[in-house]
Formats: sequence, C-alpha cells, structure tokens
Amino acid sequence: MRTALTTMKGLILAGTAAALLAGCGSNGGEGAGGGAASPNSSTGEGSKLQVVATFYPMYEFSRQVGGELADVTGLIPAGAEPHDWEPSAKDMALISEADVFVYNGLVETWADKALASAANDKRVAVQASEGITLQEGVAEEEEEDGHDHGTAAEGTSDEEGGKVLDPHVWLDPVLAQKEVANIAAAFAKADPAHQDKYKANADAYIAKLQMLDQAYRDGLKTVKRHDFVTQHAAFGYLAKEYGLVQIPIAGLSPEQEPSPEQMAGVVQQAKERDIQTIFFETLVDPKIAETIAKEIGAKTDVLNPIEGLTEDDKQQGLDYIGIMENNLAALQKALNE
Repeated sequence: MRTALTTMKGLILAGTAAALLAGCGSNGGEGAGGGAASPNSSTGEGSKLQVVATFYPMYEFSRQVGGELADVTGLIPAGAEPHDWEPSAKDMALISEADVFVYNGLVETWADKALASAANDKRVAVQASEGITLQEGVAEEEEEDGHDHGTAAEGTSDEEGGKVLDPHVWLDPVLAQKEVANIAAAFAKADPAHQDKYKANADAYIAKLQMLDQAYRDGLKTVKRHDFVTQHAAFGYLAKEYGLVQIPIAGLSPEQEPSPEQMAGVVQQAKERDIQTIFFETLVDPKIAETIAKEIGAKTDVLNPIEGLTEDDKQQGLDYIGIMENNLAALQKALNE
C-alpha cells in the first residue's frame, strides 16, 4: 500500500511540475549528481548563490558553508516531520530555479523525481551522504519478536536480502563532517570563483564538529551503561561511533507504529537492562514512549534526532551543535543512572 501511494504521489508530483515548468521555459535534465553550472547562474554575476536545502541539518550545513555568499532556503518548515513531507508546486519552482540543491538522501524519497521534473541543466544537486558507508538493517517484517529492530528502517531496500539503509548520518558528528565537505564541493562547482571561501567556511565549521565529536568521546567514555531506548531508530550511527547500543521502539521512520509484540520486546529488554529513562523526540507524539516508561517505572526525556527545529528550539536560539550538546547531556544523565 505504501509503495502504491508513493508511486501515485510521484506521478502527481511529476504532472504538477511539468505543468508549472512549461510556462517557465526550463529544459534539459539532471540526476542526483548534478550538472556543471556557471557561477551564480540563476541570479547573475555578482549575486549570491541561490541554495535550496531539504530539511534542517542540510539547511544548517549549507548555511555554514555558504556564509555571506549564499542565500539558503530550507524547504521543510519548522515543526514538520521530514520522512513523509513532499514538495508543493511552489517548492518545485524553488528547486527548478536553484543554483544548488542540497539533500541528505533516503529521507527525501521524492528528491530524484523532483530533480528530474524541475529540470535545470545548470543546477548542481548534491546528496550530502554520498560516499558514506550506510548501515544496513533487517526489513521490518523480520522484527516481529521485538528483539532485532535496532536497525529497522525506512530507506532504500536491497531486494535480494530484504535489507534497508539508515539515512540518519547527520547525527554522527564524524559523518556530519563528510556531509559538510560534500556540500562545500558542490558550492565550489556551482560558483568556482569563490571556491576558496567555501572551503574556508567548511573547514571552520568542520573544526567545530571535531570539537563536538571530542566532547562526545570524552563525555561517554566512562558512563555506567551503554544501552538506551529511543522513540525511533535514528541513533544507529551515533551509537556505533561511541560504543553504545540503541534499543528503538519504532523503525527508522517515526511513522512506523510498533506492534504489540515489538512493544513487549522493548519492555522486556528495558527491564532486563534496568533502563531508567525512555527517550522521546520533539516532532512526534510521545505517548508510546510514555506508555513504555509507565510500564517499567521509568521517566522520559528528550533525545532529538534533529529532523527539524520546533518553534521552541528557534526561540531558544538552538542550532545543530546546540541540540547535539543537549543530546550529549541527556545521554550522559541516562547512561549514568
């Protein structure tokens, strides 16, 4: 049913974009790898690079790389969950007119079709996770005992083995550095006259991510326990990087409702491991996490997958690094109980 709906949405999206772009006179085509572009092709020489990024981490990384040389627009609004979001006709117009389009990959299941429909042979498209070895997990239908769903995911399937891939690379500060470098390379391709500045901006932000990585290593190396329960399986890369064990209630997409068997499995594991905190997140209903916490007599706390900023995050002036620092503090507290 999900595949059929996704296909139907794709067809509708393509038709809408085709009608929209017929009036714009766009032509040519491009895949996810992007094509060669002249400097600031959409806005003219001397204007800022026009960048469209999908969801918050892609927006923040792009903003840091572009600095004063780029206008960065985030497509997915604050408070929206990105796994099921799809672009409107207005969004497609932004994509078609961009000098650079930045997406993570796997999360944005609509991206390739949107790039093909909103064709622009001068645009550079960058999949920020390109070159990163993605983690595999078992298909969701194989998880019914509730014990082996730590890597269950929405993502790209391996048809032969039923494997799925985890898109949440941005939550690992080491892999986030690679995403920033990929974005900088795309900016340099679109605007070679300023490639040194983009590289300098990227290097400065990567240095901050390296400090964040060190803070995680220092902060987690002496914790009492190494397993934690999360609302959905967003923290697999982070857990692997720092020697932790993620026990997710749902799969990699927060829309995946756990079965009663999966819920029972999480409860059993949490009791066996004497886990005292069940983590929920900001963009989805916490009632399932709260139910499990009540069942085992635990408390709840936030572990933020940074799939989007809430209005409260914005009011507090939080950014990617600030939220990651909050996540570290939450993990340290839970893992030392």
